[in-house]
Amino acid sequence: MNIENTKAQMRKGVLEFCILSVLKEKEAYTSEILDTLKNAKLLVVEGTIYPLLTRLKNDGLLNYRWEESTSGPPRKYYGLTEIGQTFLNELNGTWTELSDAVNLITNQKQ
Repeated sequence: MNIENTKAQMRKGVLEFCILSVLKEKEAYTSEILDTLKNAKLLVVEGTIYPLLTRLKNDGLLNYRWEESTSGPPRKYYGLTEIGQTFLNELNGTWTELSDAVNLITNQKQ
């Protein structure tokens, strides 16, 4: 069994939750989102995040706006929609329950 594949699948499973969490306080453009994820040691490449952002937008969880940049092309800033905020709140509850259950199981003495 390939441990790297398993680790990648675990990261992929929480990536949507993490992206929505990054955007809960303020809008951000893709590079900011990537930097936040990388700073948290959640390694993500651009080829992964762009399709996910598009899917989240198409699902009505995110919206975006264009803003001119003084250092290059315009930037697309993403933010949570009202539906996205509700979805994130539900994910927070689910995450707490799941992490509590996993911690309980993995920290049991043999």
